[in-house]
Amino acid sequence: MAISSGRAAQQLVGAGAALPLAGGSLAFSACEAITRYPSGPARRVLLSLHALRVWANAEGKPVRAQLDEALDRLSKPRPPIGALSFDRPRLMGVINVTPDSFYDGGRYADPRAAIARGRELVAQGADLIDVGGESTRPGATPVSEQEERTRVIPVIEALVAAGATVSIDTRHATIMREAVAAGASVLNDVGALAGEESLATAARLKVPVVLMHGTADPRKATDPRTMQKDPRYDDVVLEVYAYLEERVSRCEAAGIPRERLILDPGIGFAKTPAHNAALLEAVALFHGLGCALLLGVSRKSFIARFSGGEGPDLRLPGSLAAAQWCASQGMQILRVHDVAETRQALAVATTAADPRLLPATA
Repeated sequence: MAISSGRAAQQLVGAGAALPLAGGSLAFSACEAITRYPSGPARRVLLSLHALRVWANAEGKPVRAQLDEALDRLSKPRPPIGALSFDRPRLMGVINVTPDSFYDGGRYADPRAAIARGRELVAQGADLIDVGGESTRPGATPVSEQEERTRVIPVIEALVAAGATVSIDTRHATIMREAVAAGASVLNDVGALAGEESLATAARLKVPVVLMHGTADPRKATDPRTMQKDPRYDDVVLEVYAYLEERVSRCEAAGIPRERLILDPGIGFAKTPAHNAALLEAVALFHGLGCALLLGVSRKSFIARFSGGEGPDLRLPGSLAAAQWCASQGMQILRVHDVAETRQALAVATTAADPRLLPATA
């Protein structure tokens, strides 16, 4: 997909040479048309919007209707989450109330520390706070629902009382229900509602849901203990796309409208560094599913694999670079540990793309 930003994007849309990407400030003037075959690699061709329309018209009415639907999903605005519109990338601040998360495990295991950190992230510019009580890092051991409940519910209640918008990071239907009762307004499920009762529970709760891809075998649920054991794909981008497409269909059939769904390709979950690189390069493809997109790249190990093998504490520069790339591809939500730093990096990049956005007091 050929994506433009700032003044160039507005000029292309005004001239009819581009369409707004997901209704935002970016625009696209060309798309990669991908054809899959029963055997052999997929065929990819980059075509301008004009060339796509000429081809579709020549193919006839059914193909033209398919193209119109695809372009509509790529270009229509994504509905807001409560009061949060997607006129700009939104920042989801991470609070792990756990002793074993890969980066901040133990720092906020005490609910009082987690509450203080959540308030700090809101002050730094976080648009919503993602609270999790069970680590889903590769190899993590599951905890009981009682332990997860004890960790997260007091934190959710306190942050909601302080005015924060809170999402609950959980795979368990019981915790979903109790977290929403405590004030959480978004569900974030690394298992994409494949767990027992999760789909029906999410439908009844009627709140937005993040569906994440986290399994190399779509017949199996996401399991942090095994997900990094030799994950294999014939084409990781198309297989992750197909998985999320299937989960969206399941959700719609269960009564969860597409407008309430947020999709996450799951960087670092059941993926090798090469898989992560392929997904990041092609991440704009996922706009074709017609949902808001979320990416979690902050402090993850792929950053070290791409650079010098640094530990999590030294991955902030790579996190900011990855966040800026994701924002340039139109991601609506970035899940980050470093809110203030990411907000500043995105503000500079946005102003560089369109100096008219420079604050009047600057």
